[in-house]
Amino acid sequence: MFIHVISCLNNMIKNKFSVKGKIVDLFNRVIYSGEVFVEDGIIVKINKIANAPNQYILPGFVDSHVHVESSALIPAHFAEMIVPRGTIAVISDPHEIANVLGQKGIEFMIENAKTTPLKFFFGAPSCVPATNFETAGTVLDAEQVKKLLHDKDIFYLSEMMNYPGVIFDDPEVKAKIEAALKSKKKIDGHAPGLSGENLKKYANAGITTDHECSTLEEAIEKIKLGMKIQIREGSAAKNFHNLAPLFENYPDSLMLCTDDCHPDEIETEGHIDKIIQMGLKLNIDIFDLLRAASVIPIQHYNLPVGLCREVDKADFIVVKDLIKFKVLKSFIDGKLCYDIQKGNLFKATKVKPLNNFRNSKIELSQLQIQLPENKTKIKVIEVIKDELITSKFLWQPAVKNDRIVETDLKNDILKIVVLNRYEEVKPTVGFIKNFGLKQGALASSVAHDSHNIVAVGTDDTSITKAINLLIQTKGGICAVDDSSCEILELPVAGLMSLNKGEEVAIQYKKINEKAHEMGTNLKAPFMTMAFMPLLVIPKLKISDKGLFDVEKFEITSLFTE
Repeated sequence: MFIHVISCLNNMIKNKFSVKGKIVDLFNRVIYSGEVFVEDGIIVKINKIANAPNQYILPGFVDSHVHVESSALIPAHFAEMIVPRGTIAVISDPHEIANVLGQKGIEFMIENAKTTPLKFFFGAPSCVPATNFETAGTVLDAEQVKKLLHDKDIFYLSEMMNYPGVIFDDPEVKAKIEAALKSKKKIDGHAPGLSGENLKKYANAGITTDHECSTLEEAIEKIKLGMKIQIREGSAAKNFHNLAPLFENYPDSLMLCTDDCHPDEIETEGHIDKIIQMGLKLNIDIFDLLRAASVIPIQHYNLPVGLCREVDKADFIVVKDLIKFKVLKSFIDGKLCYDIQKGNLFKATKVKPLNNFRNSKIELSQLQIQLPENKTKIKVIEVIKDELITSKFLWQPAVKNDRIVETDLKNDILKIVVLNRYEEVKPTVGFIKNFGLKQGALASSVAHDSHNIVAVGTDDTSITKAINLLIQTKGGICAVDDSSCEILELPVAGLMSLNKGEEVAIQYKKINEKAHEMGTNLKAPFMTMAFMPLLVIPKLKISDKGLFDVEKFEITSLFTE
């Protein structure tokens, strides 16, 4: 009896604590000395005090749109990397693994995420596959999406990438949107460059956000139609500097997100904290920045996440200052999850990999391209640095009597190959400009959104070698040249490693460095390459079924007169 009483008292003590510091009140836009009292995971009281330690207490950060899979980490290891950076919640679209493994993949993400204190809010992927012009590992139809939306672990309908389907009243698209509206769950958007009457129809369908804006004009038009803008600063797409002026007139319509972020960048540069620091350097109001990083997404999606007020859940961080935001402690649901002296106070559990991958390798001869007798030019995908959108470049290659088209290193025109990784079929071959390689090839089984194998290279031998290496390992990213080969194996759906973030960051950095040694000047060449098969971002892309004209939304010939 005595032991039981002591045990209960200990539990009560553990569930009650207080933290002193300078309170950052994002609603009244003031900072004051105070003490936060927590009991059973709830902030029960916040008192003003005369003196407080020189540390700041504020709501934890929220990534308003992220694909965890693109970090190459399973959710548990992703949490280990971002909780120390002050992120306490992520609005996560499991679209990538859904394209590979369907509902089985979504369930994997949800269950693995539950092993961590980080608050994951998953959406029901709306576009699996993203279009009918590519081959994914599975299909999620309207009925399956409707069932997902009834799941308590699903909080919203993920980005509606098929904006032509919205505009032209595709029955499947309409059914998914109606299911989300009926379940009273928000609908995320994805409509790069959409404007005018088509944008009005898209927004009026009930779509509430967009993370694809790259210009002020585009963002303002969407805001005026009632959409929230998720300003993105990821590994491949970096839009913060272009969109930062929005804070002057539209602060309550803005959120911050990474979308796709590699572990080496999280480790060295940061996560949402990095974006806040960028904003401060541009003299953006700190309260507006912090609200975009917490209040706006939490209220928009109606998330069960505290905002450092009385009666809120005790989800907050303690930072050394409001310049670099060095995190001293992170609390989630009233539990200390990170301490700068002790590190993370949670650990990822081991998981078994699951996958969906072809077996047969390709032959060198399958990559040859012959220019037809009646054609003189080739349509080339032109990369735009730090953007996901591309341009279309017309190239007149020099060919010999056999009319075989070779790469043109002098003009930076390389081959790009997409290989269906689910079925034993031949690869699709095209050409890409501004990638910069001078030797060898890069290949990846992370290729949005169907995640077939994509490769870019200077010669057929290197490309073949790189692709076959990924087939052998059942997924990964690799850099191959005549002298050596670097590979990061991704055994979970061909998208994620089983290793910890720090280990993956080291491997990823090593492969990235090799890619730069091979000639590319792209900051994130693998991420850039991974978006070349994404058929819903203009202008010219490529899938396992052929070259794709996004503006016409159709497969197009590689050749022209």
